[in-house]
Amino acid sequence: MPIEDHLALADWRRRVADLYGSVRREPDLVQGWMRWRTARDALFREHPQSPLPPEQRVSFGGLDYFDHQPSARVLATVTPAQPQHLEIPTSGERPMSFDRVATAHFTLGDNELDLDCYWLDSYGGGLFVPFRDATGGSETYGAGRYLLDTVKGADLGMEGERLILDFNFAYNPSCSYDSRWVCPLAPPANHLLVAVRAGERFGSV
Repeated sequence: MPIEDHLALADWRRRVADLYGSVRREPDLVQGWMRWRTARDALFREHPQSPLPPEQRVSFGGLDYFDHQPSARVLATVTPAQPQHLEIPTSGERPMSFDRVATAHFTLGDNELDLDCYWLDSYGGGLFVPFRDATGGSETYGAGRYLLDTVKGADLGMEGERLILDFNFAYNPSCSYDSRWVCPLAPPANHLLVAVRAGERFGSV
């Protein structure tokens, strides 16, 4: 990859990390969510590392989301999981190495749910929480969405000792926009049987 692309990718990650930092500092949850949406649209439209193919950026009108749902923001109790090394399938030909390090337990509506938390098995690591729900393949991307990906700066932080999981901020992996991107997909352990109508929709470009 040319050095210009490396620098552009570093800039993308820096901007995403700064954006999530501003969201964490925003006391108004809806305002923070709207700021996140506006900034993502700008990155997708203007940044050289946009997941969109160049020919789609000119006519790009913004990503599509479900309406904001206050109840979709939950606080998860995180407990250690039996250590397990996984080769998680990707949208490409090769899997990606992760270690399951914990399980997040939370209540969403009337449902008691769990999501495994994974640690990227490479230099620097990073916490990764993907999921797929009952809307996958119809209303949302069929291979799942991401809640946390700290190596990319996507991190809403903690409240006390509990992990913030806000499904309003669930977003599609880059490979959902263009096959040139290779993304890890939500493994079966993180397939939720309930419909989560919050966050980014499918076919939102």
